[in-house]
Amino acid sequence: MKTFNNYSARSHPIRVLLGTLIALVAADGVISEYLVTHGFALEGNPFLQNWIGEENFLVIKMLGALLAALALGYIYEQNPRLSFISTSCFVMLYTVIVGWSLYIFLLTHV
Repeated sequence: MKTFNNYSARSHPIRVLLGTLIALVAADGVISEYLVTHGFALEGNPFLQNWIGEENFLVIKMLGALLAALALGYIYEQNPRLSFISTSCFVMLYTVIVGWSLYIFLLTHV
């Protein structure tokens, strides 16, 4: 059985990555909702196109992010390397998405 201290020290990098991923998804949701509802952009995710601008959009987006983080955390227990690489790729992807959204925001507001 793993002790809490060993598990905590070993899993710190994945927890940082998962927290970063959740924060990036939240930022993407807020920026996307603003840009789409003000007519500056279109939602690129076909699953969320009908929800954006609705009252529950951010709740749905965050529930999806939390579910993904839980799944990646579970995968980490079984295969740490796979989870770490996958989570790192998602963080990089969402960094690009948020960066692009901020670029569009700055283009439309400067």
